[in-house]
Amino acid sequence: MKKFYLLILIFFISPFNLFSEETFLSLKKNKVNVRYGPSFESPIKYIYKKIHLPIKQIDKKENWRRIIDLKNNSGWIHVSQLKKVNSLIPLEDKILFKKPSNFSRPIAMIKEGRVLIIKKCEVNWCNVKTKKISGWIKSKNIWGIIK
Repeated sequence: MKKFYLLILIFFISPFNLFSEETFLSLKKNKVNVRYGPSFESPIKYIYKKIHLPIKQIDKKENWRRIIDLKNNSGWIHVSQLKKVNSLIPLEDKILFKKPSNFSRPIAMIKEGRVLIIKKCEVNWCNVKTKKISGWIKSKNIWGIIK
């Protein structure tokens, strides 16, 4: 019985970074290098040129995060180039509503693939903004949040 409690205790005390979990992050800068491996000596695979682009973390090693993007491109990015998720990408055209309701006034049509900044998300809706407008979209068929 003591072994059982010891295992439970080790599970809860051990650092959670031992368990890699998928989570969404966003790019912090307009130019971010993606590398083949988790080091600055590793060659650059490609370069993102879109601030706030949401990406999914699939692994981590020290200060490096292995990521995958909407188009299934993957690689390693230094943690200094990333921030907690603050954006999403609609996977289909969406209507931007004034309030989180289908019966609310439509504000705009948001095209598939547009990067939107998240203000907050609720169960089925996200309050988002672009440079000029803000409103609510349904959180179905979007890339950037885990439901």
